[in-house]
Amino acid sequence: MSQTSPTLHLPLVQPAQAQKHVTVNEALLRLDALVRTVAESRFLAAQPTEPGEGAAWLIPAGASGDSWSGFAAGDLAVFRDGSWHAYSPRDRWCVHVRDEASDVRWDADAQRWRRARPEHLLVEGDTGGATQAWLGDEVIAGLTGSSVQSTLVIPARSVVFAVSVRTRESITGALSFDCGIAGEPGKFGGSLGIAAGSSNIGVIGPTAFYADAPVVLTANGGDFAGGEVAIAIHAWRPVAPIA
Repeated sequence: MSQTSPTLHLPLVQPAQAQKHVTVNEALLRLDALVRTVAESRFLAAQPTEPGEGAAWLIPAGASGDSWSGFAAGDLAVFRDGSWHAYSPRDRWCVHVRDEASDVRWDADAQRWRRARPEHLLVEGDTGGATQAWLGDEVIAGLTGSSVQSTLVIPARSVVFAVSVRTRESITGALSFDCGIAGEPGKFGGSLGIAAGSSNIGVIGPTAFYADAPVVLTANGGDFAGGEVAIAIHAWRPVAPIA
């Protein structure tokens, strides 16, 4: 017989086990942490010094602290009974993040938390046809070479209004960078700042995209040698009626 349940890894009571209440209580505490989970943040890098009982955070990459530095990026860290407990997420687990007032979902392929609903339904007809506002975002880390492209793509059959960027970690090697797509390197902004905190909202006239298109960052004045940039695609998407 397995020692734990297959999905939430809850400890199971074994035949003729002594002190069964210990195992049952541990399973209940894990359920309390993993069901209807609310995390305070997913970007807090330093372990809190005075967390409340049952308070939870999603661990970012490079987290520091006696306990957090030993946890994997993406883990759910829950403080209970005077110590930290880490739970590794499984594909499609959802958590509500308090400081974002939104739900996030674990993407096992990308090994990161993403907003659970990047699209927002604006209106829906009786036949299922709908209009959606859509936002996709990604952090592009470890910039190298003359250009880099996002894993995230502008979705086919969408109308884009802007791509915004923020330099999260100072860029080295290049003197500035452009943000665009293949063939139009500055479509969403040119000569953008390399210092941490620099940002730009690259508004364009509404433009239809008929095929998936990654965002391309192009280095100016030298190749990228490091740095980190967050991008966000702001778009509108039509949804066809249901067959």
